[in-house]
Amino acid sequence: MGNLTMTVGQALVKFLDNQYVSLDGKEDKFVDGIFTVFGHGIVCGLGQALDENPGELKVYQGRNEQGMAHAAAGFAKQSNRRRIIACASSIGPGSANMVTAVADATANNIPLLVFTGDTFSTRQPDPVLQQVEQFQDATVTTSDAFRPVSRYWDRVSRPEQLMTALLNAVRTLTDPETAGGVCITLPQDVQGETFSFPDYYFKKRVHRIVRRNPDSFEVKDAAGLVLKKKKPMVIVGGGVRYSEAGEEVLKFCDTFHIPFAETQSGKSAIPSPHALNLGGVGVTGNSAANTIAAEADLIIGVGTRLTDFTTGSKELFRNKEVEFVLINVSRYHAEKLDGYPVVADAKAGIQAIFKELENSGYKTGYTAEIEEAQQDWKREMDFLTRNVFDDNYESLVKEKEPGIEEEFVKATGGRITQTKAIGIIREHIEKDAIVVGASGSLPGDLQRMWTTEVKDSYHMEYGYSCMGYEIAAAFGAKLAEPGRACYAMVGDGAFMMLHSEIATALQENKKITVLLFDNCGFGCINNLQMGKGMGSLATMFRYRDSETNRQDGRLINTDFAMIGRGYGMTAYTAKTDEELTAALEEAKHVDNSVLIDIKVLPKSMTGDYGSWWHVGIGDSKTNPNIKAAYEDRQKHLENARMY
Repeated sequence: MGNLTMTVGQALVKFLDNQYVSLDGKEDKFVDGIFTVFGHGIVCGLGQALDENPGELKVYQGRNEQGMAHAAAGFAKQSNRRRIIACASSIGPGSANMVTAVADATANNIPLLVFTGDTFSTRQPDPVLQQVEQFQDATVTTSDAFRPVSRYWDRVSRPEQLMTALLNAVRTLTDPETAGGVCITLPQDVQGETFSFPDYYFKKRVHRIVRRNPDSFEVKDAAGLVLKKKKPMVIVGGGVRYSEAGEEVLKFCDTFHIPFAETQSGKSAIPSPHALNLGGVGVTGNSAANTIAAEADLIIGVGTRLTDFTTGSKELFRNKEVEFVLINVSRYHAEKLDGYPVVADAKAGIQAIFKELENSGYKTGYTAEIEEAQQDWKREMDFLTRNVFDDNYESLVKEKEPGIEEEFVKATGGRITQTKAIGIIREHIEKDAIVVGASGSLPGDLQRMWTTEVKDSYHMEYGYSCMGYEIAAAFGAKLAEPGRACYAMVGDGAFMMLHSEIATALQENKKITVLLFDNCGFGCINNLQMGKGMGSLATMFRYRDSETNRQDGRLINTDFAMIGRGYGMTAYTAKTDEELTAALEEAKHVDNSVLIDIKVLPKSMTGDYGSWWHVGIGDSKTNPNIKAAYEDRQKHLENARMY
């Protein structure tokens, strides 16, 4: 045993370069590289170490700290949490920019490791550039903002603290139960300090991702409950994807004739065309899944957190006899809705329950209900994908702003409905393409309408519904799987929030195709506010009117294709079905990154299909529309579960 004398920055790089993970005997290098926007708080410590000897770690140049962290999260998600790219920033706005991305990763259980530069541990130069001084506590810095959004947080105030900090970080990142955002904050003077580290600290470490087996009593309880039920339903969550349990869940459902539905994270773990696959469930679910869910007497949740969008704010499961069996690596999630917990890896848990039921002869009591629900949804899909402005737009739009369609056509020339555009895209892009989304109305339309035939081809961030994730994460997904086409499905509002990592994708020669749905506003929230009786306020992109002093002037038409060309992308504008089809076909054969500016008619999204979402609307003494929405909310609350 010997010692290696090096700086803290050098030790950090050497340690990360020697971390590996193993699942089912397959070993992967855990850390691919480090994203960074170098600033004064990181460039002379960690930056020096990366410049001198990065080992096998790649150094990626981000353009915006939030964007690069979203790209890292997209990389980790597409790698099924077995590979990561760390992120490093300076001390002030650089680190603060990453808070949103870390919160996003924690909400979605995606491993994201960030290093924030910090003020001096000695405090001698204080206040340094970008330092926020707290009069009451000199130990608090911008990096402390990461505490509430991180699974693990640590500050390395002395060189020897680095060793336990990094070990704890990797332990957190590689545990399926605790995976999420991890923040290690590095005072800039400590980064450059020299210390004699034990050489065994830098040995190759293989972190085994263990498939947690369920307790036999929990399995017996779950199986016994299944045997009592006639109409169970399985909900496939993200845990099925990360555990690679799709085949096991499918075998379970096939054997016992149990229909299944998908969450946003679980979609593409199992192929869409299967006869028992009902598609998306909940607030952004379709009519087939929601019809069966409302009648089910047992919900078997596999690897799902059961967010309000999945449960319809706990009102979707309307059978008075409904009970819940929840398989999850986290007991916290497995005991939601007062369910029967099976605390286990998704694959191990479903296999155990299958084995317990295998010789029981159990079959559900479903007759024609599943097929009838699917046929109803198929008819709706046919309508949605064939819909055009001239014929059926009026019937598609149930609650709309009068005259908005003519105004939009006049401002932009666009005449494509959003649902028709999705149908065209699904038909014309590669079958194994990775589709990335996150916010606005697109996640709802995609969870309902998008079909997947290839594993892990649907990449949706919806646990945090973070605007700005889409383009950066598409780049991250492309880094994870460079052999597959990657499409970012993004609204105009989210594009405006964050699109800086287009430059990084171009720099790295990683082609992404940005499908930008421009409806001149935050259309999803506009639908919500108007659907709850409000007027259209600060959600459509309009000029301020000098007479009303409100943003209710003419619509703002933005040439997003020109923005794409400014970056160096190949860009198209699609205002009609034919233009969109032509652009998609041509884009497939372009080596460069592509942006297609699709002018889609406002309010041409899908409906709610029997679901309800609880939002904080108040009563109104003056607006009858708001009062009616409030009273409708109170009726739904009477049927919603309280815990």
